[in-house]
This record gives sequence, structure tokens and C-alpha cells, in this order.
Amino acid sequence: MEPTLEVEDREGGVRVLTVSNPSRRNALNDALLARLDAALEPAGHVRALLVRGQGGHFCAGYDLTHLGPPGADGRLPDDPLVACLLKLERHPAPSVALVQGGAVGAGFDLAASCDFRVGAGDAFFLMPPARLGIVYSPEGLARAVRLVGLSRAKQLFLTARRLPAAEALAWGLLDECPEDAEGRALALCATLAAGAPKAVSGMKEAFGLLARSGLSPEDVAHLRQVRGEAFGSEDAKEGRAAFLEKRAPRFNGR
Repeated sequence: MEPTLEVEDREGGVRVLTVSNPSRRNALNDALLARLDAALEPAGHVRALLVRGQGGHFCAGYDLTHLGPPGADGRLPDDPLVACLLKLERHPAPSVALVQGGAVGAGFDLAASCDFRVGAGDAFFLMPPARLGIVYSPEGLARAVRLVGLSRAKQLFLTARRLPAAEALAWGLLDECPEDAEGRALALCATLAAGAPKAVSGMKEAFGLLARSGLSPEDVAHLRQVRGEAFGSEDAKEGRAAFLEKRAPRFNGR
């Protein structure tokens, strides 16, 4: 089955976005991101978004077979991901992630880009860039810091620790972990969609501005250089190969 994004507009202004890539546990690629980007175009009838994965898996991250070194023009492999998740984060309609199963790598960031996260009992979060030789985007790092704090974000990103649902709830990464996660997520979307659209979108924008620390242009340029070097490194190539071959990586610092 080809990867796709299922878009369903339900009564009351709730748009349900379902990532479907069953052979790779709903891993993202550029084609899926393009569909997600299109589905996130502002539309007056969309008042709340539900983001979920098909088949009991949220999202296994970014499909590593689609990653590689930076382009000759300086484009980083995850630029489409960064742009799409920023669009989700800043969408005028509030969003809810229904996390069932794993939210790994880009899947973690996809959930973090939503305004709320409702988790099933089998939900877990995992951030593996340190094992893949990749410097994760500052936007994604900032989202994690805002949700769980600096020290815990470091634990997640630097150790690739797997965080089960109960701990994710205690840390604030999940907002709720009810018995009927899907029902609760849909109910929350309905509540959000029932609010005054301009009031909801205006307050959401204000919260976003309050939470953003901001990077100077020099910071942005430096971080892009650091990330480009990591994406093009031998360790990144080894990390991808080890992941796909299901073995421990052998990093050499180059």
C-alpha cells in the first residue's frame, strides 16, 4: 500500500489527519509531508485538527531511506519536515495528537507540534538523533524544552531514552492518558472547535509568541552549518545503515 495522508472533515469543523504508511509504521517522507502541508492550508471551516497514525502506530519518524547529506545548495534533508511542523504549530486552528504506539523521532516532533497530546496506554516517545549522527533541528529541540524542561529534554535527545506513556504523562509530554484515548481526543477536538474561531486562533498565536525565545540570524546561520556538517558526516551515514540493518552503530566522530 502506498503511503498516504487521509483527510476527513467531520461535522463541527474537526479535520482528522491520518498518516498511513503501514509498511514503515507510518514513517514520514517528502511525499507525505507535501500532503500534510497541503492539508494544513488555512480553511474557514476547519476549527480543530486531530493528528493520528493508522493501525495503532502514531509515527515511526522520518523514513531514513529518504535522508542523506545536504544538497549542494545548502538544503538540509529535513528542511521540508521543519517547515511543515512549523506550519502545524502555527496553524490558526488548535490541534490534538492522538498518540497510539510509538512517537519516534519526527513522530515525537509531530506530536510536540500539536497543541495537545492524548495518549493511549501503549504510547511511547523516543528521540534517536544521537544514535543516528544527526543534530536535530533547533525548532524541534525548543518544542521539547517547552514541554518537559531543559534537563529532561537533554535526557531524551542525548540518551535516546524510551519514555512510556505513564512517564510521558508525569513529565507533561502527554496531557492525558485516558482509557478511551481516541474518544477523548475527538471530544477535545469538538470542544476546541466549539470556541469562537477568532478568539481561539488569536490566543493560540499569543501563546506561541510568548513561548518563542527567538534566534538571531547569526544563530540560525550557525546552527544550519552545524546541522549540515552532521547530516553529511560519516557518523550519520553509519547511523542510518545501522538502523536499517538493526545493529548497533559504530561511530568514529567523523
